Formats: sequence, structure tokens, C-alpha cells
Amino acid sequence: MTAAQAAPPLNVVCPHCHTTNRVAAALLAPGADASAAVCGSCRRALFEGRPLALETVDAFDRHIARNHIPVLVDFWAPWCGPCRAMAPAFEQAARELEPRLRLAKVDTEALPALGQRFAIRSIPTLALFHGNREIARQAGAMGAADIARWARAHLR
Repeated sequence: MTAAQAAPPLNVVCPHCHTTNRVAAALLAPGADASAAVCGSCRRALFEGRPLALETVDAFDRHIARNHIPVLVDFWAPWCGPCRAMAPAFEQAARELEPRLRLAKVDTEALPALGQRFAIRSIPTLALFHGNREIARQAGAMGAADIARWARAHLR
């Protein structure tokens, strides 16, 4: 029995209905087929290899508080040129980093309360959350390889 098979199940919040699901750690291990992880409530895939748009404060709070996997959040705004330029790189990073991390986007224009809560002073800003707390932050646009490298470095 491998360590991933012996590990207890992990809580993963559905990107569609925001229900918390218990997922076998083996499904999230490197080399495993995470496409087998589906929501027990809405039956949709828990991982799709793309960032999740968190459109309410409640959805943000659920994903940060209930996910056992880290959540990398891109705080951005639609009027921000560097934010729009970084969007394809963030999308590419999601394909590379899931299911080890959940990548999410928060529009600070639509949800100014979250920008204020986390004292977002410039955008884009990446914030990495794990265990219901922020563990790292980086301001400024980055390429996909830099995003992935930065996230991995803070999870060791």
C-alpha cells in the first residue's frame, strides 16, 4: 500500500456547486487520474484544469476554509492591462498545478470587500491560501512557469 492510498480522504470543494466532497488522496497523487474525482452533489468534475471564478464572498470563504488542498487566488480587475495579460498564463498554470492546488480568480471590482479584507494594494496579486490562512503573496504579472514555480516553492 502506497502512502497516498493509506492517507485519509481530503476535503475538496466543488467548483460548480461549492459542496464539500471527501476525495481519496490517491486520486490527487502525482500521476493519478484526477478526472475520476466528481462532486457527490452535482456530479460534475472537481478538477477541470482551469481557474475557478469566485463570484461571491461566501464562495471564496468556502473554498479557503473547507479545501484541504491549497488555493491560489489571482486578485484582478477587468480594467487592468497586466491582469488581462496574465490571464492566459494563470489558465496554463491551472492545467499544470491541478489537482495539487485549486486556482481561483477574484474580481476586486465585483467583490471590493475581499480586496479590502486582504489589503490588496496592487493588481494582479497572487495569494496562496492553505489551512484557512494566507501563506504567501506576490504582486505583479507573471508567466505560467513562474506562477507554477512560485506556488510550488511555497508549498514545500
